Amino acid sequence: CQEEIARLRGQEKLLMDQLQKQELVLHRLQLLNEPGNKYKGRVNQSQDTQYSDCSQLFKSGSNSSGFYRIRPHGSSSPVRAYCDMSDGGGWTVIQRRINGVERFNRSWVEYKDGFGDMNAELGEFWLGNDNLHYITTQGNYSVRINLEDFDGSQRYAEYKNFKVADEKDHYRLTFGDYAGTAGDALSGNYYVGVSEWASHHGIKFSTYDQDNDNYKGNCAEEDKGGWWFNKCHLAHLNGMYYPNGHYSALTDNGVVWYTWRGWWYSLKTSIMKLRPIDFTVDPIDDPNAVNHRPHS
Repeated sequence: CQEEIARLRGQEKLLMDQLQKQELVLHRLQLLNEPGNKYKGRVNQSQDTQYSDCSQLFKSGSNSSGFYRIRPHGSSSPVRAYCDMSDGGGWTVIQRRINGVERFNRSWVEYKDGFGDMNAELGEFWLGNDNLHYITTQGNYSVRINLEDFDGSQRYAEYKNFKVADEKDHYRLTFGDYAGTAGDALSGNYYVGVSEWASHHGIKFSTYDQDNDNYKGNCAEEDKGGWWFNKCHLAHLNGMYYPNGHYSALTDNGVVWYTWRGWWYSLKTSIMKLRPIDFTVDPIDDPNAVNHRPHS
């Protein structure tokens, strides 16, 4: 009897989820059909905050990349976030570096709350460590890191189970398995002995005014940006932006992903974005899906 009850409850939950999904799609279609509607690929901003991340927005029918308001569980107020609906859709962007306009050598409070241009489609920003914590504690998330150098070459790194602790634990970073083409710079597992001093797994966040690294000095101060420093880094995507790639400085303080371009090359583009590991797109959710009639 207990097994049957559990089975029926699971079936009931599945049906309720499907019903909710259908209602969201219906609501989306009704919005689009309203006279004078100008949002097209987007949900009305007054409705966005019912969604806890961009994957839910994508599933509701919002398939255009852009800024939306979400409300992660635990957040006291709505959060303006950039939703990337490419690469399968549903990505919540947490960091973007593309032109060096924004300064990333910021204080603990600024990294806590977030900073940057959250209005321009091509603005640079950091979504905020509190928001990273709220989002990643909602479930199991993957982070995808898209990188580009000044020659136009592109690589990516993706980590499962990406999680950021709360401020009491200094936004400690943990993550799981790596996949990608840029190399595993976050864990340092590519070379024996390196992970002891360079792995970013289990490391607290540091800024120039709050030193939580394992180094006798202050990595954030030396390397000009807030990050999960060990002693100090194999990856540092919040460093100084150098407009020519190759650079020289007292320390390796550029936008660095060591396993691809080394310490002394500062990347042109860095985009970090989150999505639930179990994210899937049903045909009814997929705006690009085409119904094909079976061959006779």
